[in-house]
Amino acid sequence: MKVSAKAGGRLPDPAGREYDAAMRRNPDLAENQEQATETAQERHALSAAQLADVSRQASELMERLAAVPQGDLVAEMIETSLKLLRDRTNRGDLKLINKSIKEIRYALKVFAPYQHTRKVSIFGSARTPENDPDYEQAVRFGRKMAQHGWMVITGAGGGIMAAGHGGAGADPSFGLAIRLPFEQATNVHIANDPKLINFKYFFTRKLMFLRSSHAIALFPGGFGTMDEGFEALTLVQTGKAPPMPIVLVDRPGGNFWKGWMAYVKRHLLGRKFINEEDVHLVRITDDVDEAVEHTVRFYSNYHSLRYARDELVLRVQRGPTPAQLQRLNDDFADLVEGRIRAGGPLAVEKDEPSLAHLPRLVMKFNRRDFARLRALIDRVNDF
Repeated sequence: MKVSAKAGGRLPDPAGREYDAAMRRNPDLAENQEQATETAQERHALSAAQLADVSRQASELMERLAAVPQGDLVAEMIETSLKLLRDRTNRGDLKLINKSIKEIRYALKVFAPYQHTRKVSIFGSARTPENDPDYEQAVRFGRKMAQHGWMVITGAGGGIMAAGHGGAGADPSFGLAIRLPFEQATNVHIANDPKLINFKYFFTRKLMFLRSSHAIALFPGGFGTMDEGFEALTLVQTGKAPPMPIVLVDRPGGNFWKGWMAYVKRHLLGRKFINEEDVHLVRITDDVDEAVEHTVRFYSNYHSLRYARDELVLRVQRGPTPAQLQRLNDDFADLVEGRIRAGGPLAVEKDEPSLAHLPRLVMKFNRRDFARLRALIDRVNDF
């Protein structure tokens, strides 16, 4: 598989690779640590005259931005930044906001040329050795997903992360590394690759993992793997992330994920902390071919979704026959107010002209039963 992007004009990029390299060399561990507690630094204030002068100049800039495509949103960000001065936000908190924005902006820039390519995020232990069956499973999974035209995202470290990149190869791989004082050396498959991004903050890294992924694959791992898996499930279960396949891949004959599911059913489902349908948001398997087929099949007809005020729009490759549409309405009446209807793009979708040719299923979804919505999408893929 060959994935490429043409380079455009360059601007000074302090949050780019030069910034990343400087942060890796930084001997001050405090600079690379997550800011997880409130700072005790003193608040500082501009004088009324200083604040008025800055606000006047910013207002002129924001008026000019209003005439630039997307400039209205950039102007809002400037306005928000000025409020930080008005609020007398201390320097430590300003650093948190500044570095977060830099990381997100740079990551969006790196992902932008590949926005039309499906991507799967692979999570698992950084401590898994190369001769471990879990490692070999991740190599095979990464290779097969790349053969299907997908790109692979991992945390760029060793173990399962190196296996996923090694199987897929460097060209279809992204690395989202986190700067840690231990255990996070960049693997040889993604080191020095332009698609390697180094993050200071876990929360910005997690954001980019989830918003850039069309599927999640979990291999056995520790706290980090559990965290990433449960976060993906939470976001899909609550509709904060779109429906996507989440596969839990074990070694041949392994029971790591079966044991995990036994815990979930006994303690979470057993005490009604989750619904029966939520269990079906994941697929557990020890067969790589099954994991790949389950992932790829999710997009065999379903393409994407979008909300239009109180309506949900499912974009599909092939629309339903009248009989199929009737069965959807019969079997999923609990999900919607009124009926599911077939149609074309809605007015709100005019900003996505490349998708205008796709048929639509439009419904007033209850915005609650997202596991059932996943079941509806599975049915759509049977058309």
